[in-house]
Amino acid sequence: MHTPLKSILTHSFNSDKAEGDGAPVHEAYLDRSLAHGESVLDVLDSEIDSQDVWDDRQRPGSGSQVILSFDVEEHFRIEAAAGLKLAPGLKAACRERLAPSTRWILDQLEAHDQKATFFILGQIAQLDPTLVRDIHEAGHEVASHGWDHRRVLELNPASFREDVRKSKDALEQVIGEAVVGYRAPTFSIVRRTDWALDVLAELGMLYDSSIYPVRHDRYGVPRAPRSPFLARGRERQILELPPATLRLGGVNAPIGGGGYFRLLPLFLMEWGLAQIRRDVRPAVAMLYFHPWEFDPGQPRLPLQRASRFRTYVGISRSQARLVSLLSRYRFARAVDVACRLDRQKYELSGYSVAE
Repeated sequence: MHTPLKSILTHSFNSDKAEGDGAPVHEAYLDRSLAHGESVLDVLDSEIDSQDVWDDRQRPGSGSQVILSFDVEEHFRIEAAAGLKLAPGLKAACRERLAPSTRWILDQLEAHDQKATFFILGQIAQLDPTLVRDIHEAGHEVASHGWDHRRVLELNPASFREDVRKSKDALEQVIGEAVVGYRAPTFSIVRRTDWALDVLAELGMLYDSSIYPVRHDRYGVPRAPRSPFLARGRERQILELPPATLRLGGVNAPIGGGGYFRLLPLFLMEWGLAQIRRDVRPAVAMLYFHPWEFDPGQPRLPLQRASRFRTYVGISRSQARLVSLLSRYRFARAVDVACRLDRQKYELSGYSVAE
């Protein structure tokens, strides 16, 4: 049975509004959506239709839709550097290089007439609001990547709620619109943090993109669906847009971006996209990257040998690879795909993450 995303989102927003906790209601956006009894999803749908951003040739269920996303964080925040004592000068250098590398991405997207979703740390909105505003004004979606890149595994339900609320509020204050998407640092919504899905739904998020259906030493829910699904927490559910995988020998291989994009031959990512288009319904793929991956001249972090290889392998060819993808594929924002799935009343499967 189809569960409308609209009913999930409306319930979450109205509950938070009535209880008075969670992120503040922002006049520039939510007055427009709630004053006349509309849900946020109604307004998002109308904006998407007016912009004509959906590619009819790539609709879920008939063709495919590839979501392009970027996790905006300073390079020193990567999981491989967790626990390292980094010199203040090195951290400052990473901060200084974030805006130029992100603006390089914005320039490439504009040159190829492409739109993307940017999952941004709340602290970035505080430190460089102009960058966040420019991303939004270029027509890209601004979504939450948490406040300071702490993994969900390091938090409890109360501190996670505050982390997301604080990030959501900081981003919304800059762009003047509701932030409705979330991605956990290091894809850290896993079986033992399934409670985080309840928190995201309670805070009015439309979708999550934190569950990687692979087996990995740091993250992953291997048996989760490869296509968009309704991820069930302990009490609530939320639309999940998982990163792309390639099914080989009964195992999901991670090919959605990051180190896999730099390390593996590009044809494996393209094979995965073709496989999703052919075999998966709804035929939606999510790609993810980081601005620092397109900055080959950045200072190197003092990582252990294995982590150093995983972090910097292939970084010299990342720019050319991204440009190649932009020239040969049509991409979409996550929010557009989420709204269209609801409009088409696509019957999404449900999956209990804790099982």
